Amino acid sequence: MPRRVSDFHATAFVTGASSGLGRAFAAMLLAEGVRVWGTSRDPSRLAGLGRAGFTPLALDLAAPAAASAAFLKASAEAGGAFDLVVNNAGYGVFAEFAGAEWGVWQAQLDAMLGTNLRLAHAACRAMRARGRGCLVNVSSLAVEFPLPFMSGYNVAKAGLSALSESLLFESRGTGVRILDFRPGDYRTAFNHAMQPQNPPSGGGASRPERAWRVLDALLASAPPPERAAGDLRRALLAGRRGIVRSGTFFQARLGPLLARVLPEAVVRASVARYFGCP
Repeated sequence: MPRRVSDFHATAFVTGASSGLGRAFAAMLLAEGVRVWGTSRDPSRLAGLGRAGFTPLALDLAAPAAASAAFLKASAEAGGAFDLVVNNAGYGVFAEFAGAEWGVWQAQLDAMLGTNLRLAHAACRAMRARGRGCLVNVSSLAVEFPLPFMSGYNVAKAGLSALSESLLFESRGTGVRILDFRPGDYRTAFNHAMQPQNPPSGGGASRPERAWRVLDALLASAPPPERAAGDLRRALLAGRRGIVRSGTFFQARLGPLLARVLPEAVVRASVARYFGCP
């Protein structure tokens, strides 16, 4: 008989489950027979996932102590530790680094890196104590190809990838698996929920406006988030560890390959031209 994710992971904790990739991950896991605790800043947005095996939770990355408390409470309900933790929640800020107040970047890094590391720490402690489990840090292909005018997002995602790389060494021989899941562009409401600090004026002449236009078009024509959920499912069933890239052939396969063989100056110039910012 075909295997299911629930054959390996009976329980899962998924942050940012109310929309986009997080919702697709949660729906996939539920369909695979996994009991899922899914989080959102507004739990009412999780109503569509309300089926047997799903527990909605309020969790805000901007409130680290409360987020940790919610995770530990859910872990106790799940039997002391989750089999699978998917660190997915996050948000984008679109602005020139020097053009936004420092507090904007500090808040994003505190939430997307600080709180996610705090949740990963709690998850790893419980998994190590039990001798098994899988932590999925959802970073981004922006780790390899930083997005223009989204420096806070790039840094936070790169930090998550660095954590995953560190934990890959530390978890050797422990029964705990670490996945650095790097999605490319997917057709979600990510850009609609983004927080532009210098909103485009509509003229389209400036570099930020040109880059915004390209980002918006890429997301509009991107694959649906269910494709990313399918990639995560295959990685979990295969017992993968380390980096798992997800996206179109160009973004997830060809782009990273070319970046490894081409000179760095050529790669940077190509990315700048790609986003209309030569």
